[in-house]
Amino acid sequence: MRFGRPTASLLVQLLTLTGLTLVAAWAMSALLVFMLPPPAPDFYRLSEIERTFRGQAPSFTERRPLMLETKDTPPGPELEGKTMPAIRDKIAADLGVPSSSVTIGGKRGPLADRRVGRIIRDRVARAGMREEEHFLVAPFEVGVRQPDGRWKVVEPERPFWLDDWQQRVAIWFALSALAMSPVAWIFARRLSQPIKVFAEAAERLGRDPNAPPLEVKGPAEVTTAARAFNEMQGRLRRYVEDRTAMMGAIAHDLRTPLTRLRFRIESLPEEQRVKYASDLDQMEEMITATLTFVRDATRPGERTPLELSSLVESLCDEMAETGAKTEVEPGEKVILEGDPMALRRLIANLLENAVKFGGQARARVFSDAGHAVVEIDDDGPGIPEKDAEKVFDPFYRREPSRSRQTGGIGLGLAIVRSIARGHGGDVSLTNRVGGGLTARVQLPL
Repeated sequence: MRFGRPTASLLVQLLTLTGLTLVAAWAMSALLVFMLPPPAPDFYRLSEIERTFRGQAPSFTERRPLMLETKDTPPGPELEGKTMPAIRDKIAADLGVPSSSVTIGGKRGPLADRRVGRIIRDRVARAGMREEEHFLVAPFEVGVRQPDGRWKVVEPERPFWLDDWQQRVAIWFALSALAMSPVAWIFARRLSQPIKVFAEAAERLGRDPNAPPLEVKGPAEVTTAARAFNEMQGRLRRYVEDRTAMMGAIAHDLRTPLTRLRFRIESLPEEQRVKYASDLDQMEEMITATLTFVRDATRPGERTPLELSSLVESLCDEMAETGAKTEVEPGEKVILEGDPMALRRLIANLLENAVKFGGQARARVFSDAGHAVVEIDDDGPGIPEKDAEKVFDPFYRREPSRSRQTGGIGLGLAIVRSIARGHGGDVSLTNRVGGGLTARVQLPL
């Protein structure tokens, strides 16, 4: 366990991140207010509006064009102001219609800002307009009622998406967000790193109880959790060691009365002595197998890189030399890190079961989704679906007798699953269509 330099707690880091985000948002808003120019609305002379009514719409380079449309309803809401009556009278006189037939509708723009008014005056001066000449500022609608009751309406063309100033603001916000992205990524990575470290440590502990403890460093909450995790790991290790020692003591104590029983049956008749001796041999075999199972499950060996395909091939060749029907399908080379002796025992148990209960074993090795997969097929009767998980329980046998000719004591598949899960994987049994059983072992690469 190593202690690193203490850092700020997660609460402080979250508050810091939130504060920096708010300050950045305020800074961007201030820059938008003080640096970007205010939106300058387009304005149009009355003569340009009147020409559009006559079908002689002028062309513009910096302003949106004027559009002439026919509508069933007049423009609204109607604009009000000191100059509106004069503008209506001027348009009506130039077009030769009564003033009551002219309606000017629209919404007042942000002209209360002095800068906007100054920009409009400057543009009016550049356009060569006289101060007394009237104009309308977009957005507006000028409608003239026709004899049939419908309205001809002139208005500036509506923007397809956003106005120019709105586009500038959107681009500014996008650039600001892009500039803040690295900072947010750094903080997010820093805050999520402790969770990632805990996940990796939990996975290592699940594969190897003797995995090294967590390094105690980081924020206060993380160091507290790391110490608790290390203490839990130590307690689990001591529990496993105590259980192993207890099983050894029980086995030693059981062997003593078994030895006395062997001496006592010597005086029995031959027929009874043979039966009792057979029972004693079976009891001693069960004790030895149990001790071996506990020792192998609680004391994993050293993990080294190994080539799984070669291991399966060598075991099949060894069994074939003794007359067993085993074969390996050609496949890819799969390398993983594991306990060679434990994995050898895992595969040997599955091959022996396939030969014993299915007549022959066909093995294949391949990789799938980040896992090494070993599949062993047999031609036996399979197992009922309800027993697919029970067969992995210690001392469970589908054949109820304890005859040495029909099987062992029911620890083979329990050992297989214990080894597979000790490597972070698992094993399952599946009935094949058409008969036979497939044992599938998955081990993370």
